[in-house]
Amino acid sequence: MLCAISGEAPQVPVVSRKSGSIFEKRLVEAYISEHGKDPVNGEDLTTDDLIDINSQRVVRPRPPTLTSIPSILSIFQEEWDALALESYTLQQNLAQTRRELSAALYQHDAAVRVIARLTQERDEARDALSKFSGGAARSGAGDEAMQVDSTGLPQAVVERIENTQATLSKGRRKRAIPNGWATSDAISAYKTTDTSDSLYPGSRALSVNSTGELALIGGADGVVGVYSLTEKSVVQTLKTDGPVTGVTWAGDKAVVGSSTGSVKVFDNGNEVASFAAHAGEVTAVTVHPTGDIIASVGVDKSYVLYDLSTNSVVAQIFADAALLSAHFHPDGHLLAAGAADGHIKIFDSKTGAVAADYNMSGPVKCLFFSENGTFLAASAAGSTTVSIWDLRSSKETKVLDTGSQINTIFWDYTGQFLLTGGTGGLTVQQFIKSSKTWSEPLRSAVPAVAVAWGSAAQSILALNEGGAIAVLAQS
Repeated sequence: MLCAISGEAPQVPVVSRKSGSIFEKRLVEAYISEHGKDPVNGEDLTTDDLIDINSQRVVRPRPPTLTSIPSILSIFQEEWDALALESYTLQQNLAQTRRELSAALYQHDAAVRVIARLTQERDEARDALSKFSGGAARSGAGDEAMQVDSTGLPQAVVERIENTQATLSKGRRKRAIPNGWATSDAISAYKTTDTSDSLYPGSRALSVNSTGELALIGGADGVVGVYSLTEKSVVQTLKTDGPVTGVTWAGDKAVVGSSTGSVKVFDNGNEVASFAAHAGEVTAVTVHPTGDIIASVGVDKSYVLYDLSTNSVVAQIFADAALLSAHFHPDGHLLAAGAADGHIKIFDSKTGAVAADYNMSGPVKCLFFSENGTFLAASAAGSTTVSIWDLRSSKETKVLDTGSQINTIFWDYTGQFLLTGGTGGLTVQQFIKSSKTWSEPLRSAVPAVAVAWGSAAQSILALNEGGAIAVLAQS
């Protein structure tokens, strides 16, 4: 017979009624006094449940003193008994802990699966809601809801787009560089000649009108300033309903997109139209070459076309992912939209059909068509490079590395100079048509969240995060 706790022959053996196991009486009584359970099966146990076993008992010698070897051995025996009891308790606790951990892991795995399923259902519901919500828009004239027809544009709008394309595409590639346009040597000498005060902190939107005299600056507080570059001051203040995410000029009208999903149009400082077709943040706005058609893109995976001649929404087209950037082709027959999934969707402006699909390395933060109508420049979020796509072959023909993160790009009117801006500074990349090569006339440490060319490319405007405009030109 061996004790179930110590593993040795018991001096005073007892058997448990609950488990039928044999124990050394003093060890099991000590365990019962502390835990009140059977050491083997964990059932409640009292000393009354112990049955003495009659066996041949070894007579121990008289208790020795601590100065003798038998006394020391007795002390060792008692220590061994205590260690055996503690070891057994630890083994029991370890086994119980393992069972509890296993159960917790199974519960956690089940919870993760449920959360994943609910998240998927939530995203599907949001997508369905955004498409449903996108079916209605309101104009600033009457502020009445209307059903958006995403199957095609009104015939009058289609005719304007076709006439504009026919007119602009005729002599675009043979168009001469205007007199007085900046040269590569002149641009290479550009220095910071003027810096405004911090106008609208949190700014990330900038647009210069066709005369090069007025600039729109959008702030995080929902205020847009009309900044006079000649007077070096804000001459008008426009107010929208949320942080400004995009601005552009449509002739003399200012178009403003906000994080609330609204697109507002201002004429001479007065709000003349307001639209709410997007079911989420508007990420960019761009103007069609007609001058009275604008487009906005948003996180609701759609782009919306507006006719400013009637102050109405004329189409809303949905894509596969949130749209972050947009720009019209210089002829107006195509609209490029950069998506959060790294794709550039080229839409037919008249039908909304996808004419081409380019793949980038990450969310497409900015893109811009060249004025020659052949190239499209694009940059992914967090990237230091600009990809140049040839629309004729739908291939990436060049990758320009600026060495610092790019926030914005802007091609000049002649299609020669590609301006890039970021937190690390700005650069000008030149495409030399005769040799089909690229060079870098300018690299500056001026930081920018948005950039634009001044009149005749005789200056560069850079807007920083503090809302201040820096002007670079020949000193």
